Amino acid sequence: MIQKDPEIKRWYAIYTRSRAEKKAHDDLLRQGIESFLPLQRKLRQWKDRKKWVELPLMSGYCFVNITRHDYDRVLRTNNVVCYITLEGSAAEIREEQIVALKKMLEQNEFEVEINHETFSPGKKVEIIQGPLVGLRGELADIRGKNKFLLQIEQIEQSFTVEVPSEYLSAIPED
Repeated sequence: MIQKDPEIKRWYAIYTRSRAEKKAHDDLLRQGIESFLPLQRKLRQWKDRKKWVELPLMSGYCFVNITRHDYDRVLRTNNVVCYITLEGSAAEIREEQIVALKKMLEQNEFEVEINHETFSPGKKVEIIQGPLVGLRGELADIRGKNKFLLQIEQIEQSFTVEVPSEYLSAIPED
């Protein structure tokens, strides 16, 4: 079972059929199941034109916010393969991780270097201003640039967003 209290809604990640994330998301919404599909805009080139398209941020993944009563209905939905499991049961995704992911998708990217004297890769930080305020994560050094790293542990996915160093505050280590 995924939870003890059948009336409380919780977030879970699901696998979808290959290239069917949008269809699964739409089918879930039609059934009245709260679903979140992180999408990103990308410019695609065809022979005769360029076009902006929305593509899933994480290929094969979608998120659902459900009660125990909806668990089986999600599995019976077209294009849904299974839940992401951890130790044999559906892995719960914390609400704050979903909120952080939504905030990350809304923000503008910044091309600013982070001051090496104040922050170093591996340091835990919190964003203290801007559209991602309150988001916590770990700094990573990627391709020579320091970026803010948001990780959703349950599905082993990481996301990077560039932020100005003045938007960051180091989190004291315990």
